[in-house]
Amino acid sequence: MIDDLSKKFLKAGKLPPDLLSNLINKLENIDNRVLLGPGIGEDAAFISFGSKTLIAKADPITFATDRIGWYAIQVNANDIAVSGGTPKWFLATLLLPESEPVSTAKDIFGQISEAASEIGVTVIGGHTEITFGLSRPIICGTMLGESAPSETVKTSTAAVGDEIILTSGIAIEGTAIIAREHVEKLRISGLTEFQIKKASAFIDSPGISVVNAAKAAASTGLVTSMHDPTEGGLSGALVELSKASNTGMAIDAGRVHIYPETEAICKALDLDPWGLIASGAVLLTAKQGSSKKIIDRLNQDELSAEIIGEVTKSSNGITRTMNGVTKPIPVFDRDEIARIYSADAPL
Repeated sequence: MIDDLSKKFLKAGKLPPDLLSNLINKLENIDNRVLLGPGIGEDAAFISFGSKTLIAKADPITFATDRIGWYAIQVNANDIAVSGGTPKWFLATLLLPESEPVSTAKDIFGQISEAASEIGVTVIGGHTEITFGLSRPIICGTMLGESAPSETVKTSTAAVGDEIILTSGIAIEGTAIIAREHVEKLRISGLTEFQIKKASAFIDSPGISVVNAAKAAASTGLVTSMHDPTEGGLSGALVELSKASNTGMAIDAGRVHIYPETEAICKALDLDPWGLIASGAVLLTAKQGSSKKIIDRLNQDELSAEIIGEVTKSSNGITRTMNGVTKPIPVFDRDEIARIYSADAPL
């Protein structure tokens, strides 16, 4: 399988799941303190650290150029939070293009400091350099957090019969990035200045951070699994959840919230919101009858959530019922936003 995949050329976005799975399977765990290592759909690694579990995550910022220091803190903290942990320590590798103004480095460091202060994270190190061949700054973050061993949450522990809950709505991050990075393209496509301005504010409201939502949901003790939909959108997250837990999914599309600004942008640029990068939502599962308590707890913090489906047998695959018609969920080779950036993009 991997030999066949090696003959193909890669496009912008995540590695294809089959290729990534083959590569991960060749890695060895030589440390028995590693409780959870790399795996499709798992958001972070778990390491036994005395009376605590150390939770570790690494994630880059590649599609956005605006506020990338702030982005890096938020998206890495999200993965710690959906794993049941508290984000604590951050390291950043910042790569800058040649001839980049000094002010860019100052701005990014300021963004990192601002975001870290917002969520109580300490920046403990990293690396910065000017690198040839780059057209824009790139930041790769590593977040460390901790949790009581009994409070960690995996993606792989979803079980048949569980209800599937989604907080907020889909493609919040994608909406914000496109509105902030491609203003002229949206104007030409017919969006109003009001729509663009409102969509660009999605980075803060409803926001791409899910730390509070994940913490509130986990505090109920009723969550059976939790996952952070990012690159690949909700569709990609459901595929990852399915692969990690060896289950199927039956989704009611009518219960999945899509913001009007997201719909307008996707319609204008011929993008599918189900495959658009989606930080800002938490995908979680709970045993039947437990979901209302979780949703009520989220609502207490003025966080919206909805039961969008049910975990089924793996043989059922992942289905989506839309307008009364049930079909396999659409699968995207790469995130929809990548089509805007790629050289072969039709947009």
